[in-house]
Amino acid sequence: MAWQKTMRIQEVDDQGNTIAEIDKVAAHENGGVWHRAISVFLFNSEGRLLIQQRAKSKYHFAGLWANSCCSHPGAFETPVEAAERAMMVELGVAALVREVGVVRYEAFDSLSGMTEREHDHVLVGRFDGLVSPNQDEVSETRWIEIAALRQEISRNPAEFAPWLKVILDSGMIDDHLSK
Repeated sequence: MAWQKTMRIQEVDDQGNTIAEIDKVAAHENGGVWHRAISVFLFNSEGRLLIQQRAKSKYHFAGLWANSCCSHPGAFETPVEAAERAMMVELGVAALVREVGVVRYEAFDSLSGMTEREHDHVLVGRFDGLVSPNQDEVSETRWIEIAALRQEISRNPAEFAPWLKVILDSGMIDDHLSK
């Protein structure tokens, strides 16, 4: 969706405070700047995680497997509002989500030349309905157990978005599963 590439997002300082608005693509160019992002993890009632393969047309990290959906809060959007928008735009679903923590990471995509420098709000929710992926955003979806996902990432790390391993390694998803 063209509007998503041109949206204004929140540049942040070392503590995660918004300090400016910046064009979404510009935030990833020339080494990137730290900016606010969201990563949504949707689990079904069986405890499986919905993961998606990013569309091959995405401007960075195209074709890689990632968590349920990701985005950036717009200039005046909260992480939860951004998550609600992203779930609808990318997956055609509505679900209640809650924030479980924040991770900061940097990742360079050698294919696009883009850099992630994200202050990433991690949100989890439950969803048991039908997924209707937007093909401009998502090539494929599937449900997977966390243990199996960790094994796949260990065997084939180049097939997965770098932030997925960072978030899984943080332990906050395990904390959610134990509740």
